[in-house]
Amino acid sequence: MKTNNRYQPLTIKSFKHDGRLHRMWLENWLVPEEELGPDHTEQSMTVAINSQTPIVEADGKRWFSKVPAVTFFIPQMWFNVVALVEDTGIRYYCNIASPPYKSDADHVITYIDYDLDVVLHPDGQVQLLDWNEYEKNRANYRYPELVVRKLMNGLEQLKLRMEGGLAPFQDEAVLRYYSAWRESQ
Repeated sequence: MKTNNRYQPLTIKSFKHDGRLHRMWLENWLVPEEELGPDHTEQSMTVAINSQTPIVEADGKRWFSKVPAVTFFIPQMWFNVVALVEDTGIRYYCNIASPPYKSDADHVITYIDYDLDVVLHPDGQVQLLDWNEYEKNRANYRYPELVVRKLMNGLEQLKLRMEGGLAPFQDEAVLRYYSAWRESQ
């Protein structure tokens, strides 16, 4: 992965509750702290951008993302948000997940994926995905009640942010980050 002066490389890795690798996004670029918007700086967000990044599944299958994305990780929050920059508008794909762990030395951010996903479509429609997968894995992995409470709280906090148009659900910021990154290439 090449670097430039402003954007540093970042690998994103998601794991399952038992510690097994779930998926990796290999080529992402960190938005420099000095370019973060006030809401994002105030919440100590990590913001990363990718376009046609190689993705590796746990079974080794490799593919490339189809649309550019701006990903938001917020410390202490039990979700992360991927803003997909599509021709029809911004689609926000949200993972209910553990808070992120960022290793600056390795240029890696990791989290545990808990299967539940929420999508906010450009038309405002909200869709909850994978409830059955969540319930199955909750039983298989024996998620502790504390984790279940944190996940449900994360889901509620996520919905409140969506409903209020709060960061990171702001199309203008997503497009500003993506445009600035594209111009730097």
